[in-house]
Amino acid sequence: MNITNSNDITLPQLDVLHACSEHKEIYLRFMGHMRRVPVNRVEIKVLSSIQFTADMMDCSDASIAKTLVDMGLRAPRLAFPNAFLDFIDRAMMRRGWDVGAPSAGMLALQEQWFKYTPQEELPLSSFRHVHAVVTEEVLS
Repeated sequence: MNITNSNDITLPQLDVLHACSEHKEIYLRFMGHMRRVPVNRVEIKVLSSIQFTADMMDCSDASIAKTLVDMGLRAPRLAFPNAFLDFIDRAMMRRGWDVGAPSAGMLALQEQWFKYTPQEELPLSSFRHVHAVVTEEVLS
């Protein structure tokens, strides 16, 4: 596995899954865009590449992120889209063979989040939920 920098981001590996043609295409688009993103922060590169791949394949950001996590992508929460974070937080509340239970890749990702989270943030770091607030101002 490739550790890219001190933030302990591990890029996905194609040979982790018995990749079908769709998984190969996701991997190739993701890795191709990672090389082209003109940003220094690797978390932003990962997020941008997930969103680019989802747009190119006409899929949701969450499904692309889950596929990449199952292929071995490990990164901080900042590197994932909100839809995937909501999905993984809900999945972590299930266990075993329940419908919607986390995959092995998702469990490994959560373990990494706990490992690199400062101790004072630990109780709430796993189940953060961002509520979008929409406000409208009425013009009179």
